Amino acid sequence: MNSSPEISTGSRGMWRQSCSDRYAWKEGLFDRTKMRELSPGYVSEIDTVDEQTWCEILEQFDDANIYQTWSYAAVRGGRQNTSHLLMKEKGNIVAVAQARIAKLPFIDVGIAYIRWGPLWRLRNAETKEETFRQAIRALRNEYACRRGLIIRLFPILFDDDAPRFLPILKEEGFSRSGKEQRHRTILMDLSRPLEDLREGLSPQKRRELRRAERNGLEIVEGVGDELFEKFIKIYREMVSRKRFAEFNDINEFRSIQGLLPEKFKMKIMLCGSGDELCAGLVCSAIGKTAIYLFGATSNTGMKSRGSYFLHWKLIEWLKHNRFCVYDLNGIHPVRNPGTYTFKNDLAGKNGKEVFFLGRFDSYANVLSYWCGECGDTLRTIYRTLRGLPKTVRGVELWPKAAN
Repeated sequence: MNSSPEISTGSRGMWRQSCSDRYAWKEGLFDRTKMRELSPGYVSEIDTVDEQTWCEILEQFDDANIYQTWSYAAVRGGRQNTSHLLMKEKGNIVAVAQARIAKLPFIDVGIAYIRWGPLWRLRNAETKEETFRQAIRALRNEYACRRGLIIRLFPILFDDDAPRFLPILKEEGFSRSGKEQRHRTILMDLSRPLEDLREGLSPQKRRELRRAERNGLEIVEGVGDELFEKFIKIYREMVSRKRFAEFNDINEFRSIQGLLPEKFKMKIMLCGSGDELCAGLVCSAIGKTAIYLFGATSNTGMKSRGSYFLHWKLIEWLKHNRFCVYDLNGIHPVRNPGTYTFKNDLAGKNGKEVFFLGRFDSYANVLSYWCGECGDTLRTIYRTLRGLPKTVRGVELWPKAAN
């Protein structure tokens, strides 16, 4: 159980207002090391569950996702570097979070990554902002104050949520990082009848879909490793053809698939004619939102319209299984206009472009903060160099950044 003395607050309001955003972190040097007591009725537990129990808990949340599965953290950082927090109100679990811990050797500093967490939208229950507040307070108490780590929080919040949640995050000691470009995506509303969803596709997509349906393409779907292997083959063809720099390692997701319990496994769909595959996709469907993770068209399948056909069949499956939202997972109209056009046309009138609220950091250990800053700078330089096309005499030598 986590409990801590309530933080004492002084009258520093006028000084706080005079601080610029650029130097706002200095204010925290006076009080950010102190923990805050949870509100009456709330308690938190750290690392009290095993993998099976964690999977059962995830099924209780509408906002559950692959990035909060035990298998994802085990592959990305190792089981020994994974931590789990439970938040209870009056004895009932109301929020949870999985943190992936990365520490520097020999010195006790590091980062606790919490991607698409905490989970706090319980299935068939009213969502309460206070639950989110208590969850991030407990996270800060444990990982920032008690363990001396930087918390890197990537909550599932969008710009529409800013008026309600930005004040909560600030009050609980989290500041939004201005260094990273905020991720942007398209959310496709699946609540409408299937006929209306099809009518909501862009006119071009409806025509392409009708042509694909007349092509007599066959679909194979499942969760097995043999399908993942076949998908990777056409994915590599696409990466080579488009000269993408891969920021998501597809082999890691293949390993994750092998560890995921059956009910959480990613759905793999391939289509083709005879023995020749023309397109494929990989989707994760946990909670109430499905996430488009990977898609590819083979060199010989460029004219088959197989990708449109696959996505529509996936949408039918998602509707049948009562998923509410299809997250098309990342768009960049300038850097990757082709992918943006594909996803925008697919969503049509059913989609909404949104920006994630961003990354939020909190820390109590100044050494951890500065080590994190240095790491961020090096990573930014590396990603910038990797994403920039390099040309000599008109020949491109450096790959484009993948979406």
